[in-house]
Order: sequence, then structure tokens, then C-alpha cells
Amino acid sequence: MPERKLPLTTVIAFAAPAVGLGYMYLLVALYVMKYSTDVLLIAPALMGLIFSASRIFDAFSDPLIGYLSDRTNSRYGRRRVWMLASIVPTIALFYMIFVQPTGLSGAGLSAWVAVAVIGFYLAITLCFIPHMSLGAELAIDYHERSRLYGFRHSAYTLGSILALYSMQTFILAEQESKAAVQEVVSQYAIIAGFVFLLLVIYAVVGLREKNDLKNKASKSPFSTIKDVWGNPHAKLLLVVTFIEHIGSAAIGVLTLYIAHYVLGRPLMAVWVILCYMVPSALSVPLWLPLSRRIGKVRLWRYSMLLTGISFGGMFLLMYVGGDSQLYLMCGLAIAAGTSAGCGGTLSPSVLSDVIDYDEMETGERKEGAYFAAWHFVYKSAYGVMLLITGFSLQLAGFIPNFEQNDAVKYTMLTLYGLLPLVCYLIGAMLFTRFKLDEQSHSEIRSSMASGS
Repeated sequence: MPERKLPLTTVIAFAAPAVGLGYMYLLVALYVMKYSTDVLLIAPALMGLIFSASRIFDAFSDPLIGYLSDRTNSRYGRRRVWMLASIVPTIALFYMIFVQPTGLSGAGLSAWVAVAVIGFYLAITLCFIPHMSLGAELAIDYHERSRLYGFRHSAYTLGSILALYSMQTFILAEQESKAAVQEVVSQYAIIAGFVFLLLVIYAVVGLREKNDLKNKASKSPFSTIKDVWGNPHAKLLLVVTFIEHIGSAAIGVLTLYIAHYVLGRPLMAVWVILCYMVPSALSVPLWLPLSRRIGKVRLWRYSMLLTGISFGGMFLLMYVGGDSQLYLMCGLAIAAGTSAGCGGTLSPSVLSDVIDYDEMETGERKEGAYFAAWHFVYKSAYGVMLLITGFSLQLAGFIPNFEQNDAVKYTMLTLYGLLPLVCYLIGAMLFTRFKLDEQSHSEIRSSMASGS
């Protein structure tokens, strides 16, 4: 089949909301844990439970949103109406996470943060799942999907980089007072909300949906769930994605702790994460032609191995000192970020191919259901990592804002280096069993085109 290339204007409009999504997601995933333990003085184990509770809630909300998105039939299409509906609750709950009422403390403060975190993940899911689903509808070519999601990955990473700048500002404000932090975060939350609003509206206006897919949605939520988890390609892909993201969650959850308590340079955390984020975005033009030459599945598997090895080297930080620690950490972060950019570009593209397989088997289009499962797995990996981190640090004797003992430092570096190494190695090994390659996808598209 000849390649159907999307106009650049369409690709940019699709990628635009990812800047806001990346900003908000990273700031919550990266900063809220440390902000809560070191500024609000909430116990790390409790914060781990809060994030884990949000994943339990996601187990019900994500599939429901995906199913309803597939079934929506409005003048604005199936996806864009949900993206519009997400704007107000996402902005409000993002603000609520970082700004608490004056005088709130103890159980009341913990409850406020819990409601804000759980509510935020629900609200932003209203945009995330329909947005990702729309990409699978816009691009039907095997490699064009990688281009579309590659642009989106770069936009998402750009938002994440902007979040790092904000986090650096917050860390500097921490040196003054809690009030100073809250004043700064409230200002940034308002700006972020306004930008998110503009980007989503730009995408909604600039994109068009395919009317011929409205009547192909599954008629039963239970059969939808059965089809997703009964799809052998989807099952393997989701398991690998979960394992991979447990590993990648380490960079978001623990970098602040490593920089503060192992390197003794808390302000360097942002630069380390930049060493991960910037190569992740800039490497997209490298992965796109390589995926055509080597194959999406094989290339992604190789990148998992490189990412795992890069993270595994982080454990060596315990055995070097001085500037060598920082140089080693930054060098390994660059290697990990470059290779992780491959997964960020190719994983939603591969999932889109799996959705085509489902359509061939069932005659239905379930982009929302499949990306709901993918999104739940993605968030669950972060939730599991936050839960493990919270309890591990507490059991090791972590005391916020004090010099940590060797047990705590070893715990941090094990979670930061060895655990991701094991996860990526397992993921790469399992992914050798994934068989939906370019030839298989071409046969699927030909089968659907002929109506057989």
C-alpha cells in the first residue's frame, strides 16, 4: 500500500495538546512526592498510598472513559468533545494539588492532597485517552503513525522540559519558606492552565475526525474489555509497557532524592533530568528512519536493552565521589533518554497496529478502549514505583531534610538503577514474542480493504 502522509498542519495540531499534558503530568509525577514530604511534611508512605489509590480508581475510570469516547456521537466527532470537556476540571485540580487553604494541616491536608491528586488524574484522562485515540484514526499507514506520534512525543517532552524549569523555580523558593513556594506554584499553575486551554482549543479547531468510524464502536463495555484482554498482541504489549514504565518511572520519582541526598546537590536535579529529556525529544528524527530500516518492533526491543543498561549504571554512583558522580549521572541520563525516546515514539504507533488487528477480528474500532488500557498501564507503573519508593524509604529510615545513612542511599540507588535494569531486561525478553510486524500489518490492512 502507498504511504498516506498527513499534512504538517495536521501533525502539529495533533501534537499541540501534548505540551500541556507533558507539563502537568511531569510536574505532578516528579515534584508532588518531594513537595509533599519535604514541604508539606506528609509521610512518604502515605503519599505512596495516595498515588496507589489513584491507580485503583483509574482501573474503573480509564476503561469507562475509553468506552464512552468510542461510543460518543456528536457534531464535533467522538474525541474532540471529550478534549474540550477536560479543560476546566484539569485546570482546577492541577491548581488544587499545589495550593492548599491557609492553616490546613494533619489529616485535613492529607485529604486535600489525596482528593486533588486522584481528581487530577481523572480529569486529565478525559483529554489524554481521546487525544491518543484520535492519532490512531488520523494515521493509518504503518510508518506514518510513528511520524505522528513522534511529533507528539517531542511536544510532550517539550512540556516536560518546561516543567523542569518550573520545578527549579520551586526548589529555589523552598530555600525561602513554604509561603514562598505556594506563591510561586499558584502563579505557575494559573499560567499552565491558560496555556493548556489554548492548546486544546487549537487542536480541536485544527483537526477533523472520520465520520465513517462512528458506527464501528463496540456495543457492550464487557465485550470491549474481553476483546482487549483477549487480543494476544495487546496483552503482550500492555505487559511489556507496564514493565518498561516501572523502569522509566525511576527518573521521575527518584532523581530529586538522588540529587539531594546522594550527590548533595539538589539544584542539579533539573540538569540531570534535562540530560534525559532533551535527547529523548531530539532523538525522534533518528528513530523514524531506523524504524523503517530495522522495523518498529525490533528497534524498540533494542532500545529497551540500552535504556536498562544505562539505568543500571546509576548504581555505581555509590562508589564514586565529587564531580565524577555528577558527570557519570548526566552521561548515563543522556544514554537512557536517547534510547527511551524510541519507546516514546514507537509504542503508541505499535498499539495503533494492534487496534487494526482487533478491527479485522471483530469489525469494530476501539481506539478509546485500547488507549485507556495503555494509559492505565502507564499510570499504574508510576503508581507502583511511587508506592515502592514511599515504603522503601520509610523502612530504610529516611528523614526529610537531613543527611541520610548508607542504608537509605543504597535503597535509593537500587530503586534508581538496578530495578529499572531488571525491568527493561525482562521487557525486552518478553517482546521477542511480539509478532505483529510490518508484513503482518500490511496483510491486516489488505484483508480489511477487501472486506474478507
